[in-house]
Amino acid sequence: MSGNIENMTGTLSGRAGEEFKNLLRELQACGHQAAELIGRAGLPRPAQLPLFQLLGYVARAEGRVTEKDIQFAESLIRALGFSNHRRRRAIAAFRQGKDLAELPSSLGRRLRLLLPLWPAPALRTAFMLCHAGQLNGPGALVRIQRVEEAVEQIGLPYEVVQDILESYRQKVWVTRPEGRGDMNYDEACRILGESPQASFTTLKQAYRRLVGQYHPDKLDANLSPTAKAAAKEQMLRYQEAWQRIRYRHQSR
Repeated sequence: MSGNIENMTGTLSGRAGEEFKNLLRELQACGHQAAELIGRAGLPRPAQLPLFQLLGYVARAEGRVTEKDIQFAESLIRALGFSNHRRRRAIAAFRQGKDLAELPSSLGRRLRLLLPLWPAPALRTAFMLCHAGQLNGPGALVRIQRVEEAVEQIGLPYEVVQDILESYRQKVWVTRPEGRGDMNYDEACRILGESPQASFTTLKQAYRRLVGQYHPDKLDANLSPTAKAAAKEQMLRYQEAWQRIRYRHQSR
């Protein structure tokens, strides 16, 4: 994928495409510091509590919330200049999000409705979520999957996530992302149970179906530790295959 911002619009056009490019420029100007970006750009009120709820959801991707997740949420609260009352509401929203097994359709509904005329709330939320997805490094595929779910929940295409992450890969993570060179495209398709000639949509559907079966939130609570470890390994294998497939299609 080209590093040219003009080519990185996450399939967005019009007002949304322009807002996206402006935010990407600001992110780079801020040295990819998300709290500084949101402090400069601001976050419209309709997006504030949904953001913290979605941050909680992303934070719990690997089974527990880390200190980095809490510190990041606190840095956004400070950057946004929340009052004590607003801070308490943001923390409550974060806690609600971390307890979600899946995203309810009601979460992000207002952002979806606003998107055609006012894309800023959803897009600024997406940038914060992408940063949260990388708090434990660029290879945290389980977290990135949740980021994609969250971004689609607020009405944006998942390609937005990949364009934002590409900016981090070019400017922050100077080494090649884990797994990209370890698996070829044909092998990745076979891992998902499809042929290399399958359409991108078919491959995406296969990936979503398979990875859902092995997600920690969907596993039987009575599974043995060995079985849980095997399920996690299988899910990561599917995610690595999907990363390889997606990179191939986006690089065309």
